[in-house]
Amino acid sequence: MHWQTRRFRVDLSRPRVMGIVNVTPDSFSDGGSHDDTRTAIAHCERLVAEGADILDIGGESTRPGAPRVDADMEWERIADVLTAALQLGVPVSVDTCKPEVMRRALDAGADIINDVQALQKPGALAAVAGSGAGVCLMHMRGEPASMMDLAVYGDVVAEVGAFLAQRAQAALDSGIPADAIALDPGYGFAKTAEHNLRLFAGQQRLADLGYPLLVGWSRKRTLGEITGRPVEQRLPASIAAALRAVSAGANVIRVHDVAATVDALKVWAAVDAAKIGPTE
Repeated sequence: MHWQTRRFRVDLSRPRVMGIVNVTPDSFSDGGSHDDTRTAIAHCERLVAEGADILDIGGESTRPGAPRVDADMEWERIADVLTAALQLGVPVSVDTCKPEVMRRALDAGADIINDVQALQKPGALAAVAGSGAGVCLMHMRGEPASMMDLAVYGDVVAEVGAFLAQRAQAALDSGIPADAIALDPGYGFAKTAEHNLRLFAGQQRLADLGYPLLVGWSRKRTLGEITGRPVEQRLPASIAAALRAVSAGANVIRVHDVAATVDALKVWAAVDAAKIGPTE
């Protein structure tokens, strides 16, 4: 399997690590840490040095309850960071749900559009179709400010799977090639801790839809509820979730802590690849 992006055909014969670059003052984990151009570009460089296969740049927080920002503000936050990141030799994704920001990012050369609303906004599919960019379609209900009010499911795995299949078909119908599409279950988005864990337990059913699966568990609230740890102490839990996600079919792991995740996946891959014959 591979993921076709604008400049790169991403080989998914091994799990890939997507490094998070939040150019925001209010993201749940690292808001304000990289919210100016200089520090954000330095963060991109550091993540690539640590082994990130893909960079994901966002200019608007999507944490539960987050206020929206307008397209001009979102683009102003990320424009120069995107330009610099495109020189680092890895695919660069822009995390946005606004068609206007998508168009600007694609005009600037972005490789991937990562949309938490799965290209549902009017004009979003048209903005991406024909660009040659890869897309990631995520499951979420409503808006970040209201999504937790919509966390009601009969069968969360079936309902998320049906939504993702429908959005993948919409992308295909708009002219986006099948090999450009990746899917994201949207852990933590319009889902309680119980929903997240039930969805995680059934994740292989989502991988069986036949598209690359991108998963983001890094530092999330459910990990804090399980471990009792604050957000800055969730690295071990995040790595455990990343490895469990890979075992259940995830192809791309979206993380804050790239170096530690890369090391964990190297160990995983080495053991998985070992051919141990019978002892003599």
